[in-house]
Amino acid sequence: MQNPELDHDKKRRLVETYLQELTKTDPNLYYSSTTDIAHALYPMIKEHMNRMPVDEQALFRNITVRDIEMLLSFH
Repeated sequence: MQNPELDHDKKRRLVETYLQELTKTDPNLYYSSTTDIAHALYPMIKEHMNRMPVDEQALFRNITVRDIEMLLSFH
């Protein structure tokens, strides 16, 4: 059985990694709202799903834009 707290931390770290990639392509994203950032990250994460390790795919399989917003708000 997996630890939900560890899963949350891993999701947050992975979202932050994708956020770093995204800000390289759009530096103005820094001034955007959390909602806008989450909407930009969502398709990026979904596009990379098939290249993720299986355990990461499982973490992101049912992720929503709102979930991403919540992960970003704990940044």
